[in-house]
Parts: sequence; structure tokens; C-alpha cells
Amino acid sequence: MQVQLARWGNSLGIRIPKDIASQVGLHDGARVDIRAEGDRIVITADRPRYSLDELMKGVTPEAMREAFDWGPDAGREIVEE
Repeated sequence: MQVQLARWGNSLGIRIPKDIASQVGLHDGARVDIRAEGDRIVITADRPRYSLDELMKGVTPEAMREAFDWGPDAGREIVEE
């Protein structure tokens, strides 16, 4: 499919047809990565960026104990609470 470039300030802009954007999961406001590879321009959907708070949401000491259950304490690792 061919599309036409248009001037956008000091840059050139390209419109991505709706059906192609839908196929790769792009939407209005989505971020993309653009790079040159030889004589080609490669545009890829940007990976989502997560904050540490988002990644750690729901992680509690209790959940971590269940995730890393090594069995009952033995020897000097026994701690009296």
C-alpha cells in the first residue's frame, strides 16, 4: 500500500491507514519506535513502560513467603517470634 508524505513543521509526516494500525494494535496517542535500516524506515509499536509501583502492586510479605517456600526453618535459621 502506498501513502503520501506531508510536511509537518520541519518534519515529514505519514498517515497509517486504520486497518494496518488495527492489525498491530496501534491507537490514537500510541507511541512507536522509528529507525532507519539501510534504505528502509522501520516503525515498531513501542513496548509498554511500567513504573516500579505498577510492577510491585499486590506484592506483600505474605505473598513473597508463599512464592519462596523453602520448607520449615532448620538449625540456626529458626527465629523465635
